[in-house]
Amino acid sequence: MAVYVIADIEVLDPVLFEEYRQKVPATIAAHGGRYVARGGPTEVLEGSWTPKRCVVLEFPDMERFKTWWSSPEYAPLRALRQRASNSSLVVTQGL
Repeated sequence: MAVYVIADIEVLDPVLFEEYRQKVPATIAAHGGRYVARGGPTEVLEGSWTPKRCVVLEFPDMERFKTWWSSPEYAPLRALRQRASNSSLVVTQGL
């Protein structure tokens, strides 16, 4: 069953974040993931959540997501993202 990663990212260091943005897609694809949304415009319909940069990833299942998340190729990129931004991420199972 597919899982979705939903991220709200506030970029603090655009140069550093660009390095992350360029390198991370290959790691996602290598684990069967794909972008569903990647930082396009958002519109708040209800509530007070105002995402800065909203990203949605889809992985085939939780196991493939967890393998990517803990992979040695993603670990340095995750650290890079954490230095370049303030991020909130959740993973949720699809239907």
